Amino acid sequence: MENKSGSSLPPHDESGQVTRGQRPADIFLRRRIFLPVRLQKVLGVSGLFSAAYGDVGSSIYYALGVVAMSALGLTPPVLMVSGILFLFTALSYAEGATALPEAGGSGAFARRAFNDWISFIASWVLLMDYMVTMSISAFSAANYMGFFFPVLKAWPNDSIAGIGIIVILAVINIRGVRESSRLNIALVIADIITEVMIAILGAFLIINFPTLIQNIHWGEAPTMNDLLFGISISMVAYTGIETVANLGSETKNPGKSIPRAVMLVFATVIILYAFLSMTALSAYPVHQLADGQWVTDLTQKFLEDPVMGIASAMPGLIPYFLSGWVALLAVTILIIATNAGMLGASRLAYFMGQRQQLPEFFSRIGAKGRTPYNAILIFSAIAAVLVSTGKVTLLADLYAFGAMLAYTSAHASIIALRIKEPNLPRPFKIPLNIRVRNREIPLTAVLGGLATASTWFITVYTHHFGRIVGFAWVAIGLTIYFLYRRAKKRAAAKSAGISQKA
Repeated sequence: MENKSGSSLPPHDESGQVTRGQRPADIFLRRRIFLPVRLQKVLGVSGLFSAAYGDVGSSIYYALGVVAMSALGLTPPVLMVSGILFLFTALSYAEGATALPEAGGSGAFARRAFNDWISFIASWVLLMDYMVTMSISAFSAANYMGFFFPVLKAWPNDSIAGIGIIVILAVINIRGVRESSRLNIALVIADIITEVMIAILGAFLIINFPTLIQNIHWGEAPTMNDLLFGISISMVAYTGIETVANLGSETKNPGKSIPRAVMLVFATVIILYAFLSMTALSAYPVHQLADGQWVTDLTQKFLEDPVMGIASAMPGLIPYFLSGWVALLAVTILIIATNAGMLGASRLAYFMGQRQQLPEFFSRIGAKGRTPYNAILIFSAIAAVLVSTGKVTLLADLYAFGAMLAYTSAHASIIALRIKEPNLPRPFKIPLNIRVRNREIPLTAVLGGLATASTWFITVYTHHFGRIVGFAWVAIGLTIYFLYRRAKKRAAAKSAGISQKA
């Protein structure tokens, strides 16, 4: 619709102000043209829970085997200790995400508490983690599909299928977060029902506490180095809290929705991990090979699909019916994890672009789907490349490097904000505080920060691949950051010079 001047815009004067006599439709059109497109607040507790559980709940399908390979008989207690650290971290993210409900997670916390380049490092390593989550989940989903289509059990067919999963999810996410959230919720419900069923069957039919005790050979199986390795890599079993924080800007009533979603995720996964890990180590006891090596058949036969190993260990005809269902649900929950990683990476990149930590190209929002489509496309492409490696253990190493660094930053940021901004509105406040110089310091953040920092150092010491690639990724990121900031300063100085001449 054109006005008298032939323009398609609503009537306005030379200053850009809307003139009198325009119709409501003209006002709407003008707003559509001139107002920036923003992310929609459409997520509630169920949407946040499904996004976080997509990361956390999915990891049991590959993390159980990876952890058991090193921790052996101590796998159940190692996962429980990791669960406590997860709870402490979850509390820090709940307070930070409700006080600063915007995309960015620990990067947003660090920017407010410290400075921009520390914020960038925290955000940059998390981008790496999100891409690792996408790649490891999509690749594992493809391998579980191999139960139905054996051709997918061999490379490169499994990688091709994993790339296909990423492409499909990228299209869904570009259409809008509401669509991807609905997909998550439906798949999460089916998966939780299945995992609860396996846990109940395991508790009644397989779990044997004398066997679990006999699995532990102190100082020998596992050795101290293997135990430290297992503790550090077990962090891959508890991912997803960053996803909740990054979706804070798209959450309805974040002050209530975020803490509820976080605590619901913790309660769900800690119970399931306890029962499933005890079932697995009861079904496949630790034993010593002829060469003296201590192993469990869980990792010898089912390293890449440990939950399938649990289903196969059930007595009678149960495996005949359960194995196919487990494979189907493993595929669905791993697709959820891929989707959650995509949500996290795109929203984090959006935050970094908005804060001029990355080029503005990453923060562009589609007018229709209102999602950061450029970020979705770029990081989905990188994750698709990572899928081709097919090395679950190496990807887990890389994840642990980034996650522990980011989680330590989150704990430190919450403590710093308590000191610097005691009056900052906090819809949710961590309980169990100690008073230091008239400031309330959350005890869980202190303990959690010390634990995650120690775990990061263990990861750097014990994980060769994670150490090399992790530090290389940080170096590349800082180079991009400082070059981009320098270019922005030069552009600003040039613009100022031209303005003065004029």
